[in-house]
Amino acid sequence: MGPRAARIVAGALLACLCGLYASTAVGRSAVVLAASCVLCAGVLAVWLRSLRRGWTAWDLGVLALCGYACVIPGWVSIGLVGMVGGALLVAGWTRTAGAVALSAFALAALRGGSPAHVVDVALTAVLSAVLVVGLARLVARIEGRAAARMTLALAAVEEERLRVAAELNAGLGKGLDAVADARPDDLEAVLATAREALATARAASVELRSLSLAPEIAAARGLLASGGIEADVTTGHREPLGRAGALLAVVLREAVTDVVRRGTARHCEITTAERDGLLTLRVVNDGVRTSEQGTRALEGLEARIAEAGGRLRAGLDPDGRFAVEASVRVPADRPVAEATAERRLAVALLAATTVVLTVKGLLQVPPRELPIAVPSMLAMAILLRWTRPRGRWWGVLLAVQAVAGFVPLFVLHEPWGTLPGFLVGSLFVLLPARVAAVLGVLAVVLTGAAVWGHGMVVNTLVSVPLSALVVYGLLRLARLADELRDAAAAQARAAVVQERLRAARDLHDLLGHGLAAVLIKGELARRLAARDPDRAAREFADMIAMAERARADMAAVTGAAPRLAFGPELESALGVLDAAGIETTVRHEGDPPEDAEPVLAIILREAVTNVLRHSTAQNVEITVTTDSLTIANDGVPGDVTPPGSGLGNLATRLAAIDATLETTRPPNGFRLTARLPG
Repeated sequence: MGPRAARIVAGALLACLCGLYASTAVGRSAVVLAASCVLCAGVLAVWLRSLRRGWTAWDLGVLALCGYACVIPGWVSIGLVGMVGGALLVAGWTRTAGAVALSAFALAALRGGSPAHVVDVALTAVLSAVLVVGLARLVARIEGRAAARMTLALAAVEEERLRVAAELNAGLGKGLDAVADARPDDLEAVLATAREALATARAASVELRSLSLAPEIAAARGLLASGGIEADVTTGHREPLGRAGALLAVVLREAVTDVVRRGTARHCEITTAERDGLLTLRVVNDGVRTSEQGTRALEGLEARIAEAGGRLRAGLDPDGRFAVEASVRVPADRPVAEATAERRLAVALLAATTVVLTVKGLLQVPPRELPIAVPSMLAMAILLRWTRPRGRWWGVLLAVQAVAGFVPLFVLHEPWGTLPGFLVGSLFVLLPARVAAVLGVLAVVLTGAAVWGHGMVVNTLVSVPLSALVVYGLLRLARLADELRDAAAAQARAAVVQERLRAARDLHDLLGHGLAAVLIKGELARRLAARDPDRAAREFADMIAMAERARADMAAVTGAAPRLAFGPELESALGVLDAAGIETTVRHEGDPPEDAEPVLAIILREAVTNVLRHSTAQNVEITVTTDSLTIANDGVPGDVTPPGSGLGNLATRLAAIDATLETTRPPNGFRLTARLPG
C-alpha cells in the first residue's frame, strides 16, 4: 500500500497545481477556459502516467506542447511551464530544462509589468519545478524503501544466523568435537563433556525463546489438551518481550504444569494484556480448592519477578476459581533516531513552498506594511514544526499560525490570499478529519470575507483549498516515509524473532535430543564395559556416530543443514529405544510425502526422547501411514505429568505444512499423532 498511497498523494498534489494554473483562466471566454482546462488536464495526465512508467521523449514532447499551448497566449499562469521544466530535470534533460527556465523569464517579461511582478511570475515557475521534481523523487524513494523491506528483513535474519552460529560453535561445537574424537578409555570425560553440551544447548534454547511468549503459550495449549483440560487463550501483547517474556514464560509453565498435574480442573484461561508498558499474564483454572494449595507450585517465583520490578499474585477469585497473575515491565519502544531522507526532502519542499510564496507576497507589499508582513512570514515557519506533531503546545502553535495567516490578509488583502491554505493544511494534519473539515470551511469563508470587494474572491477561494492540499500532501508523504521505515524495522525485528524461535526449536528438537541420545549410549557403554566388552564397544561406536550426527545437526540450527530424511531417523530411533531396553513395534502402512519427511523426522525424534525422559515405558508402537505418524507408549500412569515441553514446537512445525498435532491419554499410556493434510 505504501508506493500506491505515495503515487495517489503525489497525483493529488499535481492535480492541485494543474487546477491552480487552470483557474487563472477564469474570467476569460468560455472557449479559452475550456481549452485551458483541457490542456492542463493533458499536462496532468502525462505526469501521472510517467510517475508510474518513467519518462520517454514522446511524453516530454506532449507535455511541452500542452504546457506552452496555453501559456504562450497568456491564458494561464507561467507556473505551468515549471511543470514542463521539472519533467525535463527528472528525465535527465538538464540543458533543455535550463532553456525552459529562461523561457519562463522571457514570457514573464513579455507579459509586462513591474520588475517585481516579473520576478514574482518567474518565482511561480521555479516553485512549480521544484515541487514536481521533489514529488517525483519522493515517490521514487518511497517505492525503493518499500521494495527494500524484504531485503532488510532477510539481511537481519542472516546476521542473526551468523551470530547464533558463532555462539554455538564456540561452545557446543567444541564439546561435540571432543565427543566425536573420543577414545573408549576417555569415556568418563566424554560423558561429562556431553552433559555440559546438553546443558548448554538447553540454556541456549531457553535464551533464544525468551524474546517471545508465544512458544510457551503454544506448549501450554498442548499440555492442557493432553490432560483433557479445555484451554481458552487470549493474547493482548506485542512481541518481542526480552527478559519480561522469559519470566512470564516460567510463571506460565509452572502454573499450567501444576494444573495438569492435579488433574482436577476442567477449564483453564490464559490471558495476556499490555498497557502503558506493563505486561500482565493471568492463568485461571477451576481445579484448586484453597489458595495455599495453589501457591505451592509458585514458590521462589515471586522473588525473581520482584527483582525485575514486577509483581506476582496468586489466590482465589471471587468466583471461586484460582488465579495466578504476574505483571512485569517491558522495554519501551525505541524513539526514532533521526528523520528519513524522504522526510527531509518533504520538509525541504515545504520550506521552499513557504519561502517562495512569502517572498512573492513581500514583493507586492509596500515598505510601510513590512512590519506586519515580516513577522507573519516568520510565524509561518512554525508550520515546519508540525511535520511530526508532538507535545502539548500544538494548540497554541496552531493559534499562532491562524493569526499569522489572517491578520495580514485582513490588513494587506491581495498578496496574502493563499496563506490561510497553510492553516487549513495544518488542521488536517493535527486534528480529526471531521473537526478539521469544519474549521477548514470556516477558514475558507473568513478568507472570502477578507478579500470581498478586492476583485480576487474566486482566485482566493480556489487557491486556499489547493494550497492546503499541497501542505497536507507533503506532510502525508513525509509521514508515509516514516511509516515505511518503521514498518521495515518492525518486519526485520519480527523476522529476527522468528529466526531465534526457529533456532530454539532446532536446539531443542535436534541438538538437545541428539545429545540426550549420546548420553544414553554412553551410559549404556559404561555399564556394559565390565561384563560385555564387545557390546560396550558397539554402543560406544554408536555414541561416536550420534555425536558426529549431532555436529552435523548444528548446521540446521544456523539454517544451513540438508533436509532430514525420515528413514534414517526411524532407524536411529529404533536403536536408541533398543539400547534403553524398550520393546518397539513398527507398523509401516505407507510412505509419507517427501516434503513432510523433515518435519516427521523431528516429530519422531521428539517423541522418542520424551519416552526416554518422561515415562517408564516398556513398549512403544510406531505407526507410519501416507498421511500420519503415531507414537504410542505404555509408560505414563495417571499420576505422572505427560510430556509437554516440546509440544508447542511440534505444533508450530506441523502448522507450517498445514498438518495438526493430536495427543491422547489412554489408560497408563500416551499417544502422539501427527496428521498430515488430506
